[in-house]
Amino acid sequence: MFPELNNLLNTSPDRAEQGKLTLLCDSKTDGSFLVHHFLSFYLKANCKVCFVALLQSFSHYNIVGQKLGVNLTMARERGQLVFLEGLKSTVDIFFQTQEEPHPLSFLREAGAGSLQPLYEFVREALKPVDREEATWRFPVLLVDDLSVLLSLGLGAVAVLDFVHYCRATVCWELQGNVVALLHNSGEAEDEENDLLLNGLSHQSHLILQAEGLSTGFCKDVHGQLKILWRFPTGRRDRSLTYQYKIQDKNVSFFAKGMSPAIL
Repeated sequence: MFPELNNLLNTSPDRAEQGKLTLLCDSKTDGSFLVHHFLSFYLKANCKVCFVALLQSFSHYNIVGQKLGVNLTMARERGQLVFLEGLKSTVDIFFQTQEEPHPLSFLREAGAGSLQPLYEFVREALKPVDREEATWRFPVLLVDDLSVLLSLGLGAVAVLDFVHYCRATVCWELQGNVVALLHNSGEAEDEENDLLLNGLSHQSHLILQAEGLSTGFCKDVHGQLKILWRFPTGRRDRSLTYQYKIQDKNVSFFAKGMSPAIL
């Protein structure tokens, strides 16, 4: 995890909030560093994590995780991490006989419009255990990323339904958290992506939007991060914007125009 980002969000692993939906977005940049932050954050917070990884392999996340101080292999072996590797699972679905329903079985169905198998996988992975075995603080669902589901032919409504049921189970019933990444294509004709983004934005308690610089590439400033806290009715939303630079094992944040390289 990145300590500076924790400071901006006013949080730490030992006092993480519960019952929240966090939406991670990126536009004209790569926001995957936010996924790595929250993965390592919740593992260090001693939470039970179900990671639906649709974009990269387990080894990729594990290599980055080790730089951030967490070992995904050990976390998976001790039962703290349940990892669904979308890339590998896709091959298994098409070329191997499935004895049991697969979380991504919708890939084999023409015109599939339901993510119920994936929801059932999440619910089973995070269901409570006996008190004698309960060694984790609370459950967390992490998805990287929801845009892949649109690319696979699913509609925005189906993905919104999936997130709604996950929120009902993880956030409300189990008092855990949901964190999901969604790419913002920024294209006017991408109506499904816009519908999904708007729908998730209205449901989210916290939105982190990573954006590329309008001036183009810069070696000292890699982008800017907009943070939006959404509160219940009656309280005004709060937002802050920072620029950032991604380093090998850390990300530094600073006010716009206050990069150490130009001061």
